[in-house]
Amino acid sequence: MLLSVVAPILIGLVFITLMSLNREPHRRRFNAVFVAGAGAAYISGGGLGLWELLFTAVVTFVAYRGLDSWTFIGIGWLLHTAWDVVHHVKGDPIIPSFHDSSFGCALCDPVIALWALTGGRSVIDHVKNRPIGLRRHASPSRRA
Repeated sequence: MLLSVVAPILIGLVFITLMSLNREPHRRRFNAVFVAGAGAAYISGGGLGLWELLFTAVVTFVAYRGLDSWTFIGIGWLLHTAWDVVHHVKGDPIIPSFHDSSFGCALCDPVIALWALTGGRSVIDHVKNRPIGLRRHASPSRRA
């Protein structure tokens, strides 16, 4: 049980780290395309019939808006999270051979959404640019 909760969160963090290798604006645009693909992930299973097509159309529009907006990318991942929950409850997982795959996806997606909603900044750049330890770089004192 612990692994089925921790692993999806770690996958989300790895995704964010790998996406951080891309520079802006390519990172945002690539993520918009990625969320569009995620929006279509359930379509071949057809577990919810024509609702799958409607959901894909909505996420495609949101992803299109995400080409210029991290907020829309975050919204797209949250929409996908909701769709994951619906599929998990219905018993129609994203990967048919893995019963809890939609559950895992529902845990992974909000991690990515939170990152996107905060601007999709590079975590690699953040780590590289932070001061070492708890030291603060104080300016030299002025003598009068």
